[in-house]
Amino acid sequence: MIAMAYLDSPLGLVSLTGSDAGLSAVSFHNTEGNTATPFAAVPACLQEGHRQLKAYFGRELRDFCLSYAPDSGTDFQRQVWTALGNVGYGRTASYMDVAKLLNNPKSVRAVGAANGQNPLAIVWPCHRIIGADGSLTGYAGGMYRKKWLLEFEQPARQGGLFG
Repeated sequence: MIAMAYLDSPLGLVSLTGSDAGLSAVSFHNTEGNTATPFAAVPACLQEGHRQLKAYFGRELRDFCLSYAPDSGTDFQRQVWTALGNVGYGRTASYMDVAKLLNNPKSVRAVGAANGQNPLAIVWPCHRIIGADGSLTGYAGGMYRKKWLLEFEQPARQGGLFG
């Protein structure tokens, strides 16, 4: 049985979908015209994912440890999505970096396409993948969210003595 839950985040409503097999989707939710009840009880199978996402936004968690059961994706896409977990909190990597990690440097474009189809936003950190020149590239959740997430994950910088 597929279950759904919502989490209010600094970037708007986030929806979680999954079952007893694991988390199948995490996505930013458009609230316009939505008739769902975003703050209903969280189904048991989604409680840990909900807790970990809440902890992530509360700066209490950097690495997710969940059971995953995406209901889409080719073998290659799943390899890319799994590889995203190797890009640590506060870090970025390029599509080429991911392709090399998969021992397939010629797959850069396919890595980009797979990254764009990632069903588990934030949890599989596709927002940490940037262009080879350091530029921000597309993000299914919107570029402003990608920028926010990257800035959010940066360690606090010490200012001057008085500021």
